[in-house]
Amino acid sequence: MKNIILFDNQSDKTNLLPLSYTRPLCELRVGIDTIREKWESMLPGAYSVLAEDYLSVKYAPEYADDNIFIAGNIIPDESLIRAVCGLNMGEYLYANEKVVALRGSREDYENVAELTRIDYTETYKAVNFLYDIFTLNDDVLRADFERFTAGRHSAPIPDSNTVIGDPRLVFVEEGAVVEGAYLNTKNGPIYLAGNTEVMEGSCLRGPIAICEHSNVNMGTKIYGATTIGPWCKVGGELNNVVMIGYSNKAHDGFLGNAVIGEWCNIGAGCVASNLKNDYTEIKLWNYTARRFTRTGLQFCGLIMGDHSKAGINTMFNTATVLGVGVNVYGSGFQRNFLASFSEGSRAGFTDVPLSKFFDIARRVMARRGRELTDADCQIFEQINEMAHNFKI
Repeated sequence: MKNIILFDNQSDKTNLLPLSYTRPLCELRVGIDTIREKWESMLPGAYSVLAEDYLSVKYAPEYADDNIFIAGNIIPDESLIRAVCGLNMGEYLYANEKVVALRGSREDYENVAELTRIDYTETYKAVNFLYDIFTLNDDVLRADFERFTAGRHSAPIPDSNTVIGDPRLVFVEEGAVVEGAYLNTKNGPIYLAGNTEVMEGSCLRGPIAICEHSNVNMGTKIYGATTIGPWCKVGGELNNVVMIGYSNKAHDGFLGNAVIGEWCNIGAGCVASNLKNDYTEIKLWNYTARRFTRTGLQFCGLIMGDHSKAGINTMFNTATVLGVGVNVYGSGFQRNFLASFSEGSRAGFTDVPLSKFFDIARRVMARRGRELTDADCQIFEQINEMAHNFKI
């Protein structure tokens, strides 16, 4: 069995803050499942993760004499997998001025410049910046739908629903509940995982994935390409949104071209702009540059780090970035970047003590039957120290 280690490239990890504060890059969700789950499905082997030291209490590499190291932000495809499997000991794939994959020992990984370089010239998809998660979601979700449903049959779609387009592009796993909804597949497929519920009056226009144990509340409007990760609740209007998991946007309000981390809550009536009034190019906060940098995009909404919260009727400017553990509320548009472990409104922000953050996190996670572990607390303590470098 192949021993496969998914590693983080440091420059990509920093560009993907705040989402990469709390997870290795391979645990980001794009399409239906996470990048790690895609590799595990498409290239069988024994998997582990090589991430920054402070994450090793949860994610630790398992080395062998012969390892395959793969950049954790790269989305697998058949061509790339063939190239990875074709590597000999002491060889590495190189593309876009980065190491894509390497076969060798732990020492080989640490001394890659001494190995044999093989240029990989095929195109591939990778999550290099925060906005890549929602801009890539359309293509990746379609590919994931084919992989998830190949050779399988959907559970019956109840007659109370209205399917617009090809009904074969609606796949309902056993245990999913969908009644009285409009399911439009003309622009892409719709995937409903087990133990999900789509309530009456909801309108879904693919490509869309609703992952395990998630609920779509009554009258929700969802445009593709949108992924609602496991254990989420959504309502209102969503357009090209990726929710990684365990988060709620359960009420009316608009969210578009956005990425929401885990254990977040967006209160009733919250609205997040995804387009500037003058239609100019959007700039987004970048932790590497420590400033707002050009994205080349016209549409970009809210980026929300894990365990962040927005009070009712909060308004977010175009391309707002919230760090980890942010609690924001109050009237008027908020600042476009809010540093981790802070709370407040336009009137001002204060630091959130870790003891208070831990108390809130425990209560939130208990609602989903999960526990804040000692390892989690160690990670957040390290994040809190690092995040002080980015407070403005």
